Amino acid sequence: MDAPTTKSADNEASGGGDSGGGGWFTPRKPPVRTDAAEPEAPEGRRATPIRPLGRPGTARTEAGDAAPVESDEPVATEAVAEEARISTAAPEPDAPSGPEPTEPTTPRPAPESVTSEPASTAPVASAPVRDDASPDAVLVQRTMAEVGPVADKVTSYFYALLFTRHPELRSLFPAAMDTQRDRLLKALLTAAEHIDNTDVLVSYLENLGRGHRKYGTRPEHYPAVGECLIGSLSRYASAIWDEETEAAWVRTYTTISQIMIDSAAEDELRAPAWWYAEVVSHDLRTPDIAVVTVRTDQPYPFLAGQYTSLETPWWPRIWRHYSFASAPRPDGLLSFHVKAVPAGWVSNALVHRARPGDVLRLGPPAGSMTVDHTTDSGLLCLGGGTGIAPIKALVEDVAEHGRRRPVEVFYGARTDHDLYDIDTMLRLQQTHPWLAVRPVVDQQAQLPDAVREYGPWNEYDAYLSGPPGMIRSGVDALRDIGIPAGRIRHDSVEELVTAGD
Repeated sequence: MDAPTTKSADNEASGGGDSGGGGWFTPRKPPVRTDAAEPEAPEGRRATPIRPLGRPGTARTEAGDAAPVESDEPVATEAVAEEARISTAAPEPDAPSGPEPTEPTTPRPAPESVTSEPASTAPVASAPVRDDASPDAVLVQRTMAEVGPVADKVTSYFYALLFTRHPELRSLFPAAMDTQRDRLLKALLTAAEHIDNTDVLVSYLENLGRGHRKYGTRPEHYPAVGECLIGSLSRYASAIWDEETEAAWVRTYTTISQIMIDSAAEDELRAPAWWYAEVVSHDLRTPDIAVVTVRTDQPYPFLAGQYTSLETPWWPRIWRHYSFASAPRPDGLLSFHVKAVPAGWVSNALVHRARPGDVLRLGPPAGSMTVDHTTDSGLLCLGGGTGIAPIKALVEDVAEHGRRRPVEVFYGARTDHDLYDIDTMLRLQQTHPWLAVRPVVDQQAQLPDAVREYGPWNEYDAYLSGPPGMIRSGVDALRDIGIPAGRIRHDSVEELVTAGD
């Protein structure tokens, strides 16, 4: 379950549910309404009590049957619905400098990581139904197309059901629901939409399952989410909802949840749910950009180009994603480049409040924007703003492997002032003759246009990190100059998704 912030963050089927209508839920017909009032939409269905599945030998709770539920369908109160809908006065979310896991990526030879906060509407736009889609996928896509125009209502009602039926789960979510409200439901619907794409689906869900451990998510929580998911969908897709559709969603959610449960159980055997990280240095590079370096309480394994989720003590259960700004170091220290954004809770705390001695929490590493050291291909790297952080890590990674493969770095910023890490990059260039660093300063940040002036890039693998608009235009530019999509790796943003992310 994608609790406080998913996302989020990247790409993974074991089993989960049989092919029939069984699984975690037993579909049933909705109760007959006895009141004369005409509801806005039919009340969402409620599944019978369920329990999570287990696999022998995994560190999983074999829970007994769930506690009995009330026979009457609870009505989501206006107060709870309003909380899920969120106050418009709440601060805007931080703009992450690293990836945000949200959707699975389209399979391709080069792995892709994911970035950016989800959009404000939870259910994603339904992709065209493929000719070879399974019957369940067809019904799932049909449902998503139906609820798309009322996505906001689906999201609000989903959380209203969840918090009304299962108030004990409220503590897993942040006090303010503004940044969370779309993430959990969006992640579930995204996974459901890609139910036929096993490789992509499993990679995505395994990552989410591991990441959700830091929120305190347990196997017994998944059935509650599934009940409320089906309840919300059945309410707002009532025009097309039938027993066959419900059975398809039961099977789909059973598969989704089981993959995540299995992944979390396996991860529990080899890694903590989170790491404590003490701030050891805080370097304010500009009035709104800081390089924050931390030391974890136990070894933290990661790869250059990956990212992590980070929580501060000032905003409990609010997590943001930041890329590692260096390759793994012998001293075990980790650095992040953080830009404070207007009303950004975590970013402002890290830039303006954090000091040496403060203790943060880190989630597990994620992301696959890493270097393939089995090839000699050159690296074409585009880093915009704080997106230079993972690019710097990739350069260090190549240097540590001692192979003289060419690396071309285009460092984009709107002003000279925003090239806060240019001295570091130029020092790396002086040290490594195979590295070329080209700063690009433009008020419109037209970094992709500058790349077109150089080349050719046919023998290069491309890496992009930075604002969503830069990544979007960068991918288009790189494809236009002949770099195959399979050799373009980036912190993918939701807006770039065409066949899934």
